Amino acid sequence: MPPYPHHPILQTSFAIIDREIDPHSWPAPEYAVLRRIIHSTADFEFQQWLKFSPGAIEIAIAALQAQVPIITDVGMVRQGCQGVVQRTFQNPLIAAVDLADAAEPGRTRTETGLLRAWQQYPTGIFVIGNAPTALQALCDRAVHSPQQPALVIGAPVGFVGVEAAKAALAQTQLPHIRIEGRKGGSPVAAAIINALLIWAWEQQP
Repeated sequence: MPPYPHHPILQTSFAIIDREIDPHSWPAPEYAVLRRIIHSTADFEFQQWLKFSPGAIEIAIAALQAQVPIITDVGMVRQGCQGVVQRTFQNPLIAAVDLADAAEPGRTRTETGLLRAWQQYPTGIFVIGNAPTALQALCDRAVHSPQQPALVIGAPVGFVGVEAAKAALAQTQLPHIRIEGRKGGSPVAAAIINALLIWAWEQQP
């Protein structure tokens, strides 16, 4: 499989990141994720916050190559990864918020939509860049289900409920990639899934 084509400006940016971060001990696929996050944010502190559960990369590669649906919490994350999805495995791509016209009582609209998405695609890849309530609800619901997500990317940003939701994800046995602390957001979540898509694409025979 030929390498995924990168724009020359992106290649130059990666080279700058490589020079500034070298030396490092990140395994190649995990470093590919980190480098893309740094490119999206210009923030080298993500070296401290990016965490992988055991086997997350291998699980992600298999799921993406099998065209497992990708469920994002909001449209901005979907938009951020739509181009790479279309140029690689063309996985079904769903924004959970679009599945809820209104919030259910006691829930946010995004949380409502994500739980509906989980009911439809319980073994999908869930990419959360904004809504800690959605991440918390997914953790609470999925850990007690015989069908569990292929992968959870937990990267919501903010101050209210963010760290608690990420801590809840860390305590599960769900395969996941998370950004600890308050940082994250749509660009970070999209960067993670894009890096995984490109890595999975280039690992094909």
